[in-house]
Amino acid sequence: VDPVFQLVLEAPRRKPGPGLPKRLTGLFRELSSAEPVRPAEEIEDLIWALWTSHKERVAEETMAAAIKAMASGALQKAKPLLDHLVAAYPDWAEAWNKRATLAFIEKRDAESLLDIAEALKVEPRHFGAISGFGDICLRHGRLNEARAAFQIALAINPHLEELHDMLANLSPRNLMLH
Repeated sequence: VDPVFQLVLEAPRRKPGPGLPKRLTGLFRELSSAEPVRPAEEIEDLIWALWTSHKERVAEETMAAAIKAMASGALQKAKPLLDHLVAAYPDWAEAWNKRATLAFIEKRDAESLLDIAEALKVEPRHFGAISGFGDICLRHGRLNEARAAFQIALAINPHLEELHDMLANLSPRNLMLH
């Protein structure tokens, strides 16, 4: 089995890295509920805010600049910022995940997979990284792995509507109809 796929499969059983904010545990518990007390989007936003935050201000500012560059399509500007972040803060899951996202956008899937693996080693609950792995599998026709990844991401965050749709489209019954 592909080592990145192995990390995806083990994600639900692995413990998060010690440097992650303790608040995440409660937020993930709340998010996994079918009917959370507050809107799922609000919980997701809090999780992403904690993932993208860092105790060092310069790291946070660099991350914000990389996200802004990616959002504006200045991908060549984002890459050195993200390269710096993963080198300087190798235990920051979101730095790896953002660099994986950039590599995915640029169709550098092998590099994206390596960065997804690093993100999941630190934060096995990273539903964004896990669904990113599923997207790469889809792009390469690895439908069973994509299906497994989307199911795991949904086990962590059952409120990812687009993944419910993707899974419905990937069901063997629907694939035979196309």
